Amino acid sequence: MLKVEGLNAWYGQAQALFDVSLSVGEGELVVIQGLNGAGKSTLLQSLIGIGTQAQGRITWQNEPIQTWPAHRRARAGLGFVAEDRRLFTGLSVKENLWIAAPSVSSAQVTPAQRFDRVMALFPQLQTMLHRPASQMSGGEQQMLALARTLMTGPRLLLLDEPCEGIAPVLVAAMRDALLQLAREGVAMLVAEQNNILAQHAQRVLVLTSGRMDSAA
Repeated sequence: MLKVEGLNAWYGQAQALFDVSLSVGEGELVVIQGLNGAGKSTLLQSLIGIGTQAQGRITWQNEPIQTWPAHRRARAGLGFVAEDRRLFTGLSVKENLWIAAPSVSSAQVTPAQRFDRVMALFPQLQTMLHRPASQMSGGEQQMLALARTLMTGPRLLLLDEPCEGIAPVLVAAMRDALLQLAREGVAMLVAEQNNILAQHAQRVLVLTSGRMDSAA
């Protein structure tokens, strides 16, 4: 599904990733662990095509995509949820969701059906559809960021610390929603430090100072 070979990335003159290789198979949950500054966020941003200068081979569904812009990667089925959420804070919850919906239906799934699915996964959002995103808690914003990405119909989710720094009750809700998506066949590559999803993963990769250290 996704294969990465010899990925290097830089911020200006500073190299952040060194010959990173990994793969994510159909329906797999793969977790990347590492300390702050290890390069987890840089790796995910390089895969979606934002933030860094990157070199290496990235293959999605047997097609090289390393030269594709981020929007083309997203349309091809990669969904990215950043640690800083990147919501439209002046828009309501509902507006944030619908702005991500594709203009045409695909695979017999309409935007309305996706919206209903997102509401089923995150019932907490149903009571705040008209609330500005700026008036949500951090955990609620994290739910919205994931829900918005799901509106695009991704086949692989790239998740940067999805359960970090939010209330325990919302951590449980996020974990349960992500595991439900995994059971439904959505592949995931998750960067995390807190072992919320690692214990459920098919594989755990360890990133140390920009290098892939070990796998289990």
